[in-house]
Amino acid sequence: MTKPAAPRRHLPTSPFNVPVAPPAKRFELGDRVSHDRYGLGRIIGVEDGIAMLVDFGGDRQTRVVSPYSGMNKL
Repeated sequence: MTKPAAPRRHLPTSPFNVPVAPPAKRFELGDRVSHDRYGLGRIIGVEDGIAMLVDFGGDRQTRVVSPYSGMNKL
């Protein structure tokens, strides 16, 4: 029997297959956004790098925390 191969580790000096972090999403006060769960909304409050307060219409205001998964700028 053979052992399963161990996952390869990335060497910091290797030019191949460098892991790339996705760019951070940036939103500003007044931006129109779309959220996967809540729908369309407008940013009404900003906590730099921490969270956004988004008005999704009616009385529904939600605080969406960083990394803002599911939220996209329109």
